[in-house]
This record gives sequence, C-alpha cells and structure tokens, in this order.
Amino acid sequence: MKNIFAFESIEEIQAYSADIEQLNKKLNAYQAILEEEFGLDDLPKAIVWTSKENATTIFSNLPVPAFTNEVRICMSPSVQDWRAFHLTQLEGQRNERIEKYYNEITLDHVFCVLAHELTHHIQLFLDDFDDGRENSIWFEEGMCEYLSQKLTLSAAQYEELVAIEGELLELFTEKYGQHSLDEFGKGSYEAESLTAVMIYYWRSSKAIKHIVEDCHGGDIHKVFALYHEWDKAGRKVPLTEYFGVNKL
Repeated sequence: MKNIFAFESIEEIQAYSADIEQLNKKLNAYQAILEEEFGLDDLPKAIVWTSKENATTIFSNLPVPAFTNEVRICMSPSVQDWRAFHLTQLEGQRNERIEKYYNEITLDHVFCVLAHELTHHIQLFLDDFDDGRENSIWFEEGMCEYLSQKLTLSAAQYEELVAIEGELLELFTEKYGQHSLDEFGKGSYEAESLTAVMIYYWRSSKAIKHIVEDCHGGDIHKVFALYHEWDKAGRKVPLTEYFGVNKL
C-alpha cells in the first residue's frame, strides 16, 4: 500500500510522520495475521493520511475521520483528533470515567481504527464494497471492531475498552438504541448525531463478542462458517435472529 499525505502544510506532515511510521509498522504485523488466518489477499492501493476536518468534509461526508473503500483507506493519524472525536460522543454529558479514558487514549487505540479499516478487506465477508452494504452490515462492522481490538490491544486494554463502551450503551441505548441491529446501514450514517451512528458500532461489537466468546468458545472461524451457512441457506431469517442476538 502506498502512503499518501493530504495535509495542508509541511509542518503537519512533519508533526505526524513518527506516528504514521509507527502505525504502518503495527499495520504490517496485523496484515500478516489477516493474511494467514482470515484470507486477506486483496489490499487497498493506498492509505491517505489527512486531518479530521479533511477526512469528514473533503474526502467524505461521514462524521467519522476514518473510512475505507475498495481502493483506499483514509484516516487521521492524530491522537488528539481521536480524543476529541470520542469525547463528542458524550453529547455534553459529564462522566468522569469515560472522559478520563478518552482523554488518555494512545496511538494503540488509534491503530485499532486503522486495523478496523483494513479488516474490511478480508475475503470472509459476504458483501463487496460496491454492494448496498445494508444487508446485516452489523456483522461485518462488529467483526472488524472485534478483530482489530482483540488482536492488537493487551487483554487489560481490551477489557477496559469493552467496559467503557458498555457504559456508553447504558447512557444512550434508551435514546438511540431502539432500532434492530439489522437496520445498521439503512440511513444510520445520515443521523445528525454522532452518537446515534456510533451506538450501532458499540452494539455490533458487543454482539460479536457474545457470539464468539459466550456462544462458540472463542472460535472465530466457527462463527464465520455459520455466517456463510446462513447465506448459502438463502438468508431465510435476519442474521440477528440466526445468531440469537436480536434482543441486544
């Protein structure tokens, strides 16, 4: 993959060059895992490094400063950008634990975002980038969250992240979490509130963790096999019902 820098000054490039180098080093190791274990064989052509503002206003109109398509990954490498992004999810509510957590996230957590975007390219997912990507996209997004976090963070870091997202779900499920996970993608990215978008990710990640760890003893490949069986059988029931997570 090429690295393309889309910043507005040489100073910005210089400011982020060390972090980008470290992110690429970590990505090479994660890429090897995806290639060996999860069938990654078709990489995007480039990573476009840019600011949060450019990512969300010029390269896309999505509220998240990271995305991927068949050709490229685009994201902000800035830890400060990602701290601010996550704190916005609180919608002005004060929560000392959540605020402290997001004010202290490191490049490890930023890397999870980059790893999430690369995970979309593994061949085990059923939908292509040019599909509508609205048919049970929660499984793909949740699995990208799960793999990118579980396989790259330490056990303590991962459990802390799960706990924080659990608290966010407690805060916002009544307001934003009443829709079925099967509706993820059906206009969810058009929501005016960032939190209304992100709650689908938290719920999807929670559902995948439950399916993998509580229902199948940590066997990720078994879960993918069942996912493909659901597809081959004609998708006769919603995927949430098939996996028994329609109440989550």
